[in-house]
Amino acid sequence: MTDFTLAKHDDGVAVITWDCPNKSMNVANFEAFEELEICIDQVIADDDIKGAIITSSKPDFAGGMDLNVLAKLRDDGGDDPAENIFNGIMRMHALLRKIERAGMDPKTNKGGKPIASALPGTAMGIGLELPLATHRIFAANNPKAKIGLPEILVGLFPGAGGTTRVVRKVGAMAAAPILLEGKAGSPKQMKLQKIVDEVVDDPIAAAREWVLNATDADIVKPWDAKGYKMPGGAPYHPAGFMTFVGASAMVSGNTQGVYPAAKAMLSAIYEGALVPFDTALKIEARWFTKVIMDPVSSNMIRSLFINKQALEKGANRPAVSDERVKKVGVLGAGMMGAGIALVSARAGIEVILVDQNIEAAERGKAYSSTYMDKGIKRGKATAEKKEALLAQITASADVNDLAGCDLIVEAVFEDPAVKAEMTQRVEAVIPKDCIFASNTSTLPITELAKASSRPEQFIGIHFFSPVEKMMLVEIIKGKETGDRAVAKALDFVRQIRKTPIVVNDARFFYANRCIIPYINEGIRMVGEGVNPALIENAARQLGFPVGPLQLVDETSIELGVKIAKATKAAMGDAYPDGAVDEVLFAMADLGRMGRKTASGFYDYDEKGKRTGLWVDLSSKLPVSDNQPDFIDVQHRLMFSQTLEAVRALEEGVLEDIREGDVGAILGWGFAPWSGGPFSWLDMLGAPYAAERCDQLTEAFGARFKCPELLREMAGKSQSFYKRFGENAKAA
Repeated sequence: MTDFTLAKHDDGVAVITWDCPNKSMNVANFEAFEELEICIDQVIADDDIKGAIITSSKPDFAGGMDLNVLAKLRDDGGDDPAENIFNGIMRMHALLRKIERAGMDPKTNKGGKPIASALPGTAMGIGLELPLATHRIFAANNPKAKIGLPEILVGLFPGAGGTTRVVRKVGAMAAAPILLEGKAGSPKQMKLQKIVDEVVDDPIAAAREWVLNATDADIVKPWDAKGYKMPGGAPYHPAGFMTFVGASAMVSGNTQGVYPAAKAMLSAIYEGALVPFDTALKIEARWFTKVIMDPVSSNMIRSLFINKQALEKGANRPAVSDERVKKVGVLGAGMMGAGIALVSARAGIEVILVDQNIEAAERGKAYSSTYMDKGIKRGKATAEKKEALLAQITASADVNDLAGCDLIVEAVFEDPAVKAEMTQRVEAVIPKDCIFASNTSTLPITELAKASSRPEQFIGIHFFSPVEKMMLVEIIKGKETGDRAVAKALDFVRQIRKTPIVVNDARFFYANRCIIPYINEGIRMVGEGVNPALIENAARQLGFPVGPLQLVDETSIELGVKIAKATKAAMGDAYPDGAVDEVLFAMADLGRMGRKTASGFYDYDEKGKRTGLWVDLSSKLPVSDNQPDFIDVQHRLMFSQTLEAVRALEEGVLEDIREGDVGAILGWGFAPWSGGPFSWLDMLGAPYAAERCDQLTEAFGARFKCPELLREMAGKSQSFYKRFGENAKAA
């Protein structure tokens, strides 16, 4: 297979075209770059070639590096994987440096050949690092294109010279949002940030003209010219010093010390700024190697890139024919139903949005209108797009309008009787082959399916709120749910561009089953006299987006009380959370129901913004003089969730640990740096995890009892990913 091909033209300009076979977007690997190097060598050696353009035959330039390649570098390294990674990265640096120098004399900087890049569309990761090594970047005037370096978002940083080149091109301060936050932008935005040189209608034509007229001075990069000074100042310059101090504080504040890639990148930037360019590339490669060797990076890549992508492509989809949705009926136009209608219409699916009366249905449709108005205000949508989206949604109070639907998503009140009535009313009018899905977060699907005349076509689709923002969708199989229903749900989730996990039916399914113990453990500690600030900060320093007390405020204390009462009624004497209820019910009795009442564990101002923990909390729930060890607080929060994930695997609720890890991160923000609960246990090692369970059980109670599966794995020194592999089935 050939990724890069060279074509010589009569005017002396060679065009090197990237076209990764059998892929919709170019993705880099070392074999492809060997082909690119052959092309570059030919450009430099052939006297008939005046210069070159590197472009793509696809609508986009490149989506990035095949991250499996980096894992293979590590795995192929034998006893010294770090050296193998470093050498592999340095080979890439050598190629990009060869493009950058383009045959010019090392002393005079003359005699090189101009090499430009022409980007037809999106250029991300290595797809931007390669153009950065060329002498001028021409991007198509394509507002849909995204250009950037998003590596930090998957636990890496740009390691093919992108870090060093961006900082030397625009300065550390201007580089911060691009490198440290992974922010991508349109071609015009990237031109304003001086990453892209030109935005034109025809980038190849513009690049050709530039190549034919470029001088020796035009192709010398600033950092290769005499007298180069870093924009904004180097670290030893007064202005530069303050930039780096601020960047260090920002990294520490944003990462809480649990994301090593950001700190490593900042070190590479700081150290690289003190030395010549080629030495800076070596420093970048060393820090990049350190990150690749860190299990945090490996776990984030596996969960947030490889596993997430596999699930989105249908890794666990039954082998049935295409079940893409053409027309969806949404029952209930409240916040959830309105959100489901919005994301469905946004995907081009025809939507029938039904509620008890037309006024309620129209209010649900208005949610999409308001959403689009906000997009127009931010310049991300147009009036035409708004009109087209709203045309996809029909608001109705008549279930007979659902007659042509191939999928129904029921999002009515969380009451089994109400849901049963709607199921029967709707099944009377929809086609016999229509799939019926219930959007429920707690009610067992098998029980709800009893109201259906076709339980094999009944399935759960659990959306997270707000629907348009949350990426995870939990698909729940009842005992009689058939393969076609699963395929329909998966195809629907793929259409609306979200990430699905498929689980078997059980109380609270998977996500809520793990979230509730996290919230409960935080509340339980408040009742024990643990300082609430200690609890919340322990969670944040684990990388959770919100602490358990803030989370219960967001989801509502009133809802927590309802769930507690329902769970206690279902479990009877086996109910384990009486100590939690004492705190939760006391807060409810005080009328502090969370954010929705602007009063909960936190105080809020008149606009609903959090102002800090409730100032009178300690007078109602006293803080003990003796506070626990910080690590005990953190482990209580982590193990409370993680052990539930293991139990879900043991019981067959989870069938694939990839879904357990990806679902935890996307569903409730489980410490993304860990890669998810199973990856975290693998990081700890099963023997230590089992030992820690015993310690926590003795100190804090039976809820930390080590699951039999984990105990067995500890005895065999097994890991979850080694034992279960890519297609992990419940034990």
